[in-house]
Amino acid sequence: MDTATTTTNLTDGMHILADALLKNGINKMYGVIGIPVTDVARIGQGDGIRYIGFRHEADAGNAAAAEGFLTGKPGLFVTVSAPGYLNGLAPLKAATVNGFPCIMMSGSSTRNIVDMGEGDYEGLDQLNYAKPFCKAAYRIDRPEDIALGVARAIRAASSGRPGGVYLDLPGEMLGATMDQAAADATLFEVVDPKPAMIPAQASIDRALDLLANAKQPLVYIGKGAALAQAEDEVNAFIEQTGIPYLAMSMAKGLIPDDNPLNSGSCRGATMRGADVVLLIGARLNWMLNFGIGKAWNPDVKFIQIDIDPTEIDNSRQIVAPIVGDIKSAMGLLLEGLKKIPVKAPQAWVDSLNEAKKVNVAKFATRTEADTVPMTHYNALGAVKKVMDMNPDVYLVNEGANTLDDCRDIVNIYKPRHRLDCGTWGVMGVGTGYAIGAAVTTGESVVSIHGDSAFGFDGMEVETACRYNLPIVFMVFNNGGIYRGDFENIGTDGDPSPLTLMASARYDKMIEAFGGVGYNATTPAEVEQMLTEALAAKKPALINVVIDIHTGKESGHIGNLNPVPVKGPLAPKPTA
Repeated sequence: MDTATTTTNLTDGMHILADALLKNGINKMYGVIGIPVTDVARIGQGDGIRYIGFRHEADAGNAAAAEGFLTGKPGLFVTVSAPGYLNGLAPLKAATVNGFPCIMMSGSSTRNIVDMGEGDYEGLDQLNYAKPFCKAAYRIDRPEDIALGVARAIRAASSGRPGGVYLDLPGEMLGATMDQAAADATLFEVVDPKPAMIPAQASIDRALDLLANAKQPLVYIGKGAALAQAEDEVNAFIEQTGIPYLAMSMAKGLIPDDNPLNSGSCRGATMRGADVVLLIGARLNWMLNFGIGKAWNPDVKFIQIDIDPTEIDNSRQIVAPIVGDIKSAMGLLLEGLKKIPVKAPQAWVDSLNEAKKVNVAKFATRTEADTVPMTHYNALGAVKKVMDMNPDVYLVNEGANTLDDCRDIVNIYKPRHRLDCGTWGVMGVGTGYAIGAAVTTGESVVSIHGDSAFGFDGMEVETACRYNLPIVFMVFNNGGIYRGDFENIGTDGDPSPLTLMASARYDKMIEAFGGVGYNATTPAEVEQMLTEALAAKKPALINVVIDIHTGKESGHIGNLNPVPVKGPLAPKPTA
């Protein structure tokens, strides 16, 4: 046989990777590319994967995490080696803490040079650095293992409590070749990557018994319920039991915010009064005061649904744990109501309704005011009017006061339509989340930022313009971190550590990239400009000028700031 005329149909790691991703329905990739993953993106794009190129790896990671939250399937982002990889670790960790399924793929340097410490280009032991930041981390050393590595990443990111997974892709592996037919034989689709975990019936009966005997029951809904896409079951349970509920910020809209059993406008009174609380996808971490202290009824008993048994009794006793996935658990609770009926006492519901009336009236004086310069309240009151008319629009939100006040003022009517900094409290997630939401859903997004938070990721407005995404960015500009009136207590003449530029025109920034800029100074202008920008379905940015004196330090978590014991900022002595 003449071997000179024999040809072999070869492929390489980059093509196999694209095939393995597409085989499993992963058809979007966010990232910042360069050596050694440049052609990972180009080949993926050529094979049908939509590539969204960012200006910073953290923003690409946040976009992928947003996709994971919105779809329940892992979003994917890619980075270069070493410095780019390190930039991706923060969103990978945030996705893991938040419970968002997300996969980070990074190119890496030559293994033997890194392991011997010989000083390779961007050499770093990326696999081991990643492990504390994610649910799982894998290195794929051979092209024949690519499909298996992708499958393991999908299953780890999706199953149990979802989270971030790291895939290490050495450059030599990406360029390695193998026979096309042999490569095709390695490809497969993951079967049932997030299997249901059915709770024990005894745990369901125990929980219902506790609720049936409660005098002041409460349901607290967290973003885990939104991620589980359990809105039908949760709505039915609230409707049948009549139990008042509270929703964590990213659970807003799972039940429409205008539901009469929503007790968000008297959250403090509800928590202090509740004697039995059912937690659905919410954890007793810092966001809920760990279930202890002045925020809660000292005799409160908790029922907690969680897929992770180690979360039970994490910070205090859980009297009735339900270990399993939320959708299955809620289905069993609904079925159990036929045997153990539960109905919230009317006196409890009436008392909360009275408290809500008082608080709503007080709040309206702030949100409907015509005060100029604007405050967070009346500027967001104008936003609320527009969002109420556009319930399909997704809302992204970050900042301190901008975040806290927006959560309280702007209603959400559909599940998974609000994204914010979440459990880890990270700023600089907004533009990435907004781009991820727009790319994933194809719907319009309003992305509301404090001026400080926008500084972390504002360059991504160019990305929004480059891909012509229907995002309206809003920068609430009060000239500082928290607010703009802090003074330098030293003598060097520099601005305070918290001072930014109140005169900044953030709207001009998007105009440089072809977007539409607006400068709003009154509530009426906010309402008119946001309405116009949404109707255009083009990238836009509204610079919302608010009073430099508005806002409180650290928003609602000022208690986490250490207080100086001496000097100009120390508490004044009392007489």
